Amino acid sequence: MELTPPQPKKLGKRITDILFSLAIASAVIYSYHTSAPVIQVGTQENMIHKTSETSLVFGFNPDSVHIENNVIRKNEIFGNILSQNGLTTNLILLLEHEAKEIFNIRSIRPGEKYHVIKKHECDDKPLAIVYEPDKYKYIVCDLREDVKVKLVEKEVQTCEEFIEGRIETSLWSALEEKGIDPGIIDLMEDALSSSVDFYHTRNGDEFKLIFENKYIDGESVGVGKLLAACYTNENGPNYSFLYKSKNEEGYFDFEGRPAKKTFLKAPVKFSRISSSYNLRRFHPIKGKTIPHLGTDYAAPYGTEIRAVADGVVTAAAYTGGNGKFVKIKHDNTYETQYLHMSRFAKGIKNGTRVKQGETIGYVGSTGLATGPHVCFRFWKNGRQVNHLKEKLPAALPMNMTELPTYFEHRDKLLFKLNLETIKNDMAEAAKNGQGNTKP
Repeated sequence: MELTPPQPKKLGKRITDILFSLAIASAVIYSYHTSAPVIQVGTQENMIHKTSETSLVFGFNPDSVHIENNVIRKNEIFGNILSQNGLTTNLILLLEHEAKEIFNIRSIRPGEKYHVIKKHECDDKPLAIVYEPDKYKYIVCDLREDVKVKLVEKEVQTCEEFIEGRIETSLWSALEEKGIDPGIIDLMEDALSSSVDFYHTRNGDEFKLIFENKYIDGESVGVGKLLAACYTNENGPNYSFLYKSKNEEGYFDFEGRPAKKTFLKAPVKFSRISSSYNLRRFHPIKGKTIPHLGTDYAAPYGTEIRAVADGVVTAAAYTGGNGKFVKIKHDNTYETQYLHMSRFAKGIKNGTRVKQGETIGYVGSTGLATGPHVCFRFWKNGRQVNHLKEKLPAALPMNMTELPTYFEHRDKLLFKLNLETIKNDMAEAAKNGQGNTKP
């Protein structure tokens, strides 16, 4: 059965309505609990091991060894750390040789953790030194017999989770209040880019999300995929569902239309337009009226600049007015240019093929610029136009033969979105009902 989009719920819903909704939820409660398992994520490759002994710490029994926990200080190098812990020069060189396929001992950074493991606290020479470059893995330099170095990837648990909320000040604050990594905003933008303008969210807008949250040793280490989203604004509910099959992959709306647009709205995320396309703009540096054939997006120095569509770089250069800039040819009709960069992204040069959303450079103020921004220019058939007023081509629709399978997948996710909302409403209604019930 194909569902129709549910309308936004009103606060203060009657308990009888809630109980009626419970009957619907009960029909799918089994499906909900059996289709959202905890997924164990990890791979095993040459010289890569996964931790499984929960009682061990870095592969050692903590009851039989002494572990010193340390943080790498500014200007501290790994060789000195090893030397201070009793390793000879020859042993350090041997360790460096054994580690070269796993990590460069000369590339450690301040703030990263390392641990010295000894048989007894007063021992001069350690059994091992463990280096943690990030929260996902650690490197054991085993010194007990022959020097051995191994990379251990921590086991990551991926859990399917649900959140909902209402915007009171900003989307960022609404997520932060719930303890959710604001990085999920990027995923929401990808999922709902065809229907929601995240540059103009309003107080009172509501959202519901099903997403993956990753955990290591019970601690959240970041979000994974966004599986389903509903964002309700003045235009009603806007849905997006992650779907993958042999022929289709990406986010699609309630009717199966792709969320991905041919062109992104802007080359930088969550910025503001500081100067619009204007044929009679007064130039702030040259002091006279000069047409402004681009759109300026103000953003802090170093902000990533994205390619707005797939294409090939035709220029990555510098001129006095444009500063460092990149120009991209997308097809026989459209080209884009990105000016005043502080630097180019790695690998960006003439002939480089780029994907939509790929970082091509970073915001700066090179050339004739009064502050950090990117001047975004848009060509159509060789003529510069205002991209905000262009009716750009739509992405190709999903194949009609795929729709029945997609609708089945969509309805399953929709049940999950609404089931959690029903449960939350029931809890609130029951609480209010108990408070108003007279003996």
